[in-house]
Amino acid sequence: MARNDPRKSLPEVDDGRTIVNMNVEGMPWYAPESPEASLRREAEKAGAGPERRETPLTDRESWLFTWGALKAALLVVGVLCVGLVLFVLFCQYVWFQ
Repeated sequence: MARNDPRKSLPEVDDGRTIVNMNVEGMPWYAPESPEASLRREAEKAGAGPERRETPLTDRESWLFTWGALKAALLVVGVLCVGLVLFVLFCQYVWFQ
């Protein structure tokens, strides 16, 4: 009984997208990019992604960002400390009795 190869049923379509740029310096196929091509690529990246914020953060936005990150870090540390205390209590009163 012959096995069906699933690769034969897939259509071979090249949509022209680059998943990973393999033009790496030091490889035998390396071709230096022209300045115009690099400028065009950067313009495509800027236009294809979400809108970028061109203005810097205000002092209030920077403070709120820092405060939010600090609260998140303190929450994680607090949960880990409570877990450690509960583990020690479990060891003392349940496991080692």
